[in-house]
Amino acid sequence: MDFTPTEEQTAARDLAARIFTDLATHERLTATGTGSDPELWKALTGAGLVGAVEELGLLGLVLLLEEQGRTTAQVPYAASCVFGILAVAAHGTRDQRERLLPGLRDGSLVAVGAFPAQPDVRASAPGGPEEAQGAATAELTGTVPVVPWLRDATHVLVADGRRRLWLTPLAAGATVTPVDLTAPWSAGRLTLDRADAERLGTGEPPQDTGAYDDILATARTAFAGLQAGVCAGSLARAVTHANSREQFGRPLATRQAVQLKAADAHLDTEAIRVTAYEAAWRRDAGLPYATHALTAAWWASEAGQRVVHTGQHLHGGTGADLDHPVHRHFLWGRQLDAYLGCGSEALQELGKLIAHGE
Repeated sequence: MDFTPTEEQTAARDLAARIFTDLATHERLTATGTGSDPELWKALTGAGLVGAVEELGLLGLVLLLEEQGRTTAQVPYAASCVFGILAVAAHGTRDQRERLLPGLRDGSLVAVGAFPAQPDVRASAPGGPEEAQGAATAELTGTVPVVPWLRDATHVLVADGRRRLWLTPLAAGATVTPVDLTAPWSAGRLTLDRADAERLGTGEPPQDTGAYDDILATARTAFAGLQAGVCAGSLARAVTHANSREQFGRPLATRQAVQLKAADAHLDTEAIRVTAYEAAWRRDAGLPYATHALTAAWWASEAGQRVVHTGQHLHGGTGADLDHPVHRHFLWGRQLDAYLGCGSEALQELGKLIAHGE
C-alpha cells in the first residue's frame, strides 16, 4: 500500500490549508457562534475543493478534512462530500447523478446524512398506507433526533430501519428544529410527515444493503480523518503553549511529564491518521475496507478523546477558559468521539465482522 498523495491531492490539500487558515480564524469562529460560515463555504466551492472530491477519492477527502479539523472550520464539508457527492457518484442512477451532482459540486446544494440507520423512519408508498417495496419514490414518516449540519442542508440522505436509502429535499413534509450539540455543527431535529423522497440508486434490496454499508464505512473513514486534524490542531496549540509558558524559570516543555503527555498524544494522533489513510486508500483501490473503516473509527473515538483532553490539560488553567481556541478542539473531539458510533460500538461491530470472516 502507498499513502503518498498524488500531485493533485497535494495541491488540493495545500490550497485547502491556506483557505482554512485565512478564513477560519479564532475571531471569525467566535463571531460565527454555533452556525456555519457562508463566506468560507463560498471560498471552498469557488476554489473547486468540493467538486474535486470525485477525482481526489476518499484519501484526497481525508487529507482535506485534516486541514479543516486543524482549524475546526464550521462548514458542512465532510457531510456534503460523503452523503452527497461520493454517495450519489457511487450509488446514484444516471438521472440522479446528472440532476444532483452539479449543484453539490458548486455548493448550491448541500446534502447531509441521517445515519446510521433510523429505526423510527418508515417509508410508505405515495398516497397510501402500505410500505414502499422496491419503489423508486416514497413518503417518509418519522423523527431523526439529531442530524449534524441539518440547518445548512438542502437535501438529507436518510437510511431507514431496513437500511434503505432515501434522498429527501428539505421542503414540504420535512420540519427542521435547531438542536445544540457539543460541537457547533448547525445540527437539527428532522421531523418527517409523509415527506417526498426518492430511492438512491436502483432500489433493489441487495444494492440497498451494499450502498448503505459503503456509505457508512466512507463516513466513518472521512470523519476519522477530520478527527486526526482536530487532534493535530489541539496538540500544536498545546506544544506552542508549553514552549512559551515558563514555570519556575523554565519552559513547561522542558518538564518530562509534559513531554511524555505530548508524545502519547502525538502517537495517538498518528494512529488515527494512518488507519484513516489505510481505509480510504483501500476504498479508492476497490478493496474490501469495512473492517479498516471500523478500525479507523475506533481509533478516532478512543484515541481522539484522549488527545483533546491532553490538549486542554497541557494548557493548565488557560485550558479551562471556554473562550480559548483549544476548547473548540476539545468540543469537536468529544463530538467526533460519539458520532456514527462510539469506540465500544465500533469494536463490537468489528468483532462481529472478524468472527464471520469478513
